Amino acid sequence: MFNPKTEQHQCKMVVGEFAGGGLRGVKSLSYHVITGRWFMFYASLLIMAAAGAVYIFGMYSNEVKTSLGYDQTTLNLLSFFKDMGATVGIISGLINEVTPPWVVLSIGVLMNFFGYFMIWLAVSGRIAKPQVWQMCLYICIGANSQTFANTGALVTCVKNFPGSRGSVLGLLKGYLGLSGAIMAQFYHAFYGDHNPQALILLIAWLPATVSFIFLPTIRIFANTVHQPNENKVFYFLLYISLAFAGFLMALIILQNKLTFTRPEFVADGVVVFSLLLLPLVVVFREEINQLKAETQGLTDSTPQLKVVTENFPPPKVEQEVPATTSSHEKSSCFRNILNPPKRGEDYTILQALFNIDMLILFIATIFGAGGALTAIDNLGQIGRSLGYPRKSITTCVSLLSIWNYLGRVVAGFASEILLTKYKVPRPFMLTLVMLLSCIGHILIALGAPNSLYLASVIIGFCLGAEWPLMFAIISEIFGLKRYSTLYNFGAVASPVGSYILNVRVTGVLYDKEALRQLKSKGVSRQAGKELDCVGVQCYRMAFIIITVATLFACFVSFVLVLRTRKFYKGDIYRKFRVELVTEENEIGITKTGNSGFGEQDKENKE
Repeated sequence: MFNPKTEQHQCKMVVGEFAGGGLRGVKSLSYHVITGRWFMFYASLLIMAAAGAVYIFGMYSNEVKTSLGYDQTTLNLLSFFKDMGATVGIISGLINEVTPPWVVLSIGVLMNFFGYFMIWLAVSGRIAKPQVWQMCLYICIGANSQTFANTGALVTCVKNFPGSRGSVLGLLKGYLGLSGAIMAQFYHAFYGDHNPQALILLIAWLPATVSFIFLPTIRIFANTVHQPNENKVFYFLLYISLAFAGFLMALIILQNKLTFTRPEFVADGVVVFSLLLLPLVVVFREEINQLKAETQGLTDSTPQLKVVTENFPPPKVEQEVPATTSSHEKSSCFRNILNPPKRGEDYTILQALFNIDMLILFIATIFGAGGALTAIDNLGQIGRSLGYPRKSITTCVSLLSIWNYLGRVVAGFASEILLTKYKVPRPFMLTLVMLLSCIGHILIALGAPNSLYLASVIIGFCLGAEWPLMFAIISEIFGLKRYSTLYNFGAVASPVGSYILNVRVTGVLYDKEALRQLKSKGVSRQAGKELDCVGVQCYRMAFIIITVATLFACFVSFVLVLRTRKFYKGDIYRKFRVELVTEENEIGITKTGNSGFGEQDKENKE
């Protein structure tokens, strides 16, 4: 509970020690910054920047296929379990409902290291060749750690900045999308350029280490009122991330055109690390400014607040409200499943799951995100079948990662601007993004020379844009009270689509064409040998089907646009602004009332 006297004393002590100079003052200020809301957001950015191992599957998938002798259907089955693990986070959501965020993050640390470390042991031959189901289990556990990072860090940030959720989701999801390119550069810096097995080892220890370091800083703050300069800070962080993405883009192009030595890779890694630290400048400045403002405000108001507390104890009615609310929640939990509140209010989990809006969003994501995930998971094999060298495939994966980031930040910030200024519904923007992704699928189906680079850019951008839009829509329609669980339920749709379009369509058609090519050569497949297909026909029919499925997702998403158009024409953030106005009015009334008591005390003394 907020205690003005204690808060004022702490703020004055921090400012006084820092003004006095010396090591003690620096330590005091550093502690205040590290425990602040903005540093918590920065720590979440770093956790997201290391949590995107699922997006670089194309960089090491061929190593898994070759070392373990898989055909394409088996490899796609493995990628399906990766996608399922990376998106099925209902368990992490439920755990986060009853535990602090550090518990969820700790579980993610253990799962990440165990899952990918076991894959590394299998691929490197340090253990006996596992059964297929064991490999599926390992990669599912490793990838599922991403949902624990998302739930522990991202959901916490949304709750700490409820009035800027579009910007928050855009930045955090953006760094998650950028993590593939970041980890590729660290892989080059640590292990060089010709050891894909070491990349799997890096995926095992690096994300786990980052999450473990920042465990104590991730927590929900009591004061989550939208600050006047909050958007300005997010825009500063956006500019830094855009510069970061631009540097990575230029670096990737140079690495594709030139041959880098090991010291040059190390130098690139140092620059990348420095750019990850750059947002600290913004964080320190903002925390210091807020500390000064709080100290000044508390100095003016605390003496009067003390008088009110002593003379006007809280009425008994306020103590009875929680009991009434709790009783109402218990009685209505199961009775009102099919009688939900208005859009924008807090839904229960069951009310949201049985809601038509959630069903529509779920179906659209199955075929929209499912198709994009299929393209990403098969990117390495697509490039190989079309004759691209390994360096070019790495370039395509890195380009996809960077444009995945751009899609996330553009969707987050642009949708926020279009929504607040022009009342453009977020579901409409989701529909347009899915429509754009069809171009990328068609480019893969055509297989024109060098078209894979452009396809990687388009599909990476569109998949990146879909996530913040979908998660923001869920928070806006169904409220934030059960957001930890509903957020993860919405993500379940993508692995369902991945299984249908990746395993049952793409993998089967690829292997069918590969067997046809072997038969035409008069060769039969040997047991335990990988099954490869060469030529544009390997993926043509699969991506024509994916294009049709994505067009169906656009139609379904547009239905949601029609259903929610009136809701988005209103002021969906009014609730949080009302809370801010109410709090300011209460402070103003308290100051006015206390001023009177101060004058009365003065007269009594006279």
